[in-house]
Amino acid sequence: MRPLTRVAALAATVAIAAWAGVETMRHAASQPTQARAVTATADAPLHLHVPSRLAPEPTPATLAAPAVDPGTLPQTRALPSSADQQFQARLHALWQGIVDDDPREAHPFFFPKTAYVQLKALWNAAGDYDHRLLGYFDLDVHAAHRLLGAGAQRARLAGIDVPTGNAEWMTPGSEENKIPYYRLYGSRVRYTLDGVSHSFGVFSLLSWRGQWYAVHFGPWPRWERYGDVFQAR
Repeated sequence: MRPLTRVAALAATVAIAAWAGVETMRHAASQPTQARAVTATADAPLHLHVPSRLAPEPTPATLAAPAVDPGTLPQTRALPSSADQQFQARLHALWQGIVDDDPREAHPFFFPKTAYVQLKALWNAAGDYDHRLLGYFDLDVHAAHRLLGAGAQRARLAGIDVPTGNAEWMTPGSEENKIPYYRLYGSRVRYTLDGVSHSFGVFSLLSWRGQWYAVHFGPWPRWERYGDVFQAR
């Protein structure tokens, strides 16, 4: 083949290859994207899925500080819901306090002091709150942490069962109270530890302005000062 003929043939081949490449790209662009298998290499390791029992918990609703202390406001007859975002945020605060063995982190789950002072017909309701109610609550948070044991940091909150239909409206004078409220027994906190389901009870919840709060976390009454977990399973 003469030189000019070879050059012409080569140019034609390049042109055809270029046209084929463009058409291939157009065809690929017109097709829906499909998932491709990824092979792990030293340079591009395969992403490992962490089992759910070891995965970080989802971020709960933010526990926003109220503009006004709700305990200073009047009581309402609104029946609380366990699905309420603020209640769920307080539940996560309780759980974090248990896991960290730090009752102060769990205090948002406990009944507000200002509301208790309004509520109770006691000569020293504030002192009763600090030394009896909150004191026992703190001991019970420590007891719940001991229940989790060495696996506390691996335990994962699963939720809480609140039998709202069992709530009872407590009229003034029924429990040394000046103001009525809903009282509820039978709630249970559910969690998993190393893939095994467990639960424990919250002895009693009281309502304040349409929100549930714990007033007795562990079993009640107790005649000695110690922390305890209510009906751990």
